Amino acid sequence: MKERRVLVVEDERTIAESVAARLRAEGFVVEIAPDGPSAVERFRAWQPDLVVLDVMLPGFDGLEVCRRIQADRPVPVLMLTARDDETDLLVGLAVGADDYLTKPFSMRELAARVHVLLRRVERAATPAPPAIRLGDIEINEAERRVRLDGADVHLTPTEFDLLVHLAGRPRTVLPRERLLADVWGWADGSGTRTVDSHVKALRRKLGANLIRTVHGVGYALELPS
Repeated sequence: MKERRVLVVEDERTIAESVAARLRAEGFVVEIAPDGPSAVERFRAWQPDLVVLDVMLPGFDGLEVCRRIQADRPVPVLMLTARDDETDLLVGLAVGADDYLTKPFSMRELAARVHVLLRRVERAATPAPPAIRLGDIEINEAERRVRLDGADVHLTPTEFDLLVHLAGRPRTVLPRERLLADVWGWADGSGTRTVDSHVKALRRKLGANLIRTVHGVGYALELPS
């Protein structure tokens, strides 16, 4: 079985080495980059399967790193942030991050998130059904491509998986906990803000009325009339 490569981008040496040690213990091949420019350079040369990316970096920040690597090749990104500000999280998701952890975090949780992101990439490689049409929106699962009025819309891997999951059950209200379990693979039901942030990103990219909020419960995808 092919060994999975993980690039850890973190300027705090102690954190970087701790993350790398835990991921190596999980069976991953790991390299470390300490700043923005070296992260982009190493990504292009080494072609990792996943990137663990700190937001605050020397050279240029993690948001710019994420923009550059996602422009080269879509790859799962787990972003690390010392701030729990919703605006920062939304910006990270908008530039291509799939998930985030707020410092301090447990190495056990980080490893679990990495495994979940990679499993979703593997599931995405299986044959997909024909394209789904939702009014002016076309979802092509085989190509993992979304078009709005004929123009391509860039979605992160997680945004795409969430959209497909909701589109497969139109008008059905899906609780946040179920979405976390089905899309993210989280069994404990924590992290509902992650769902909310990804829904906001989908609304921004595809239309504010696409997904209906049922307060205190979850979300439902609305079909065009």
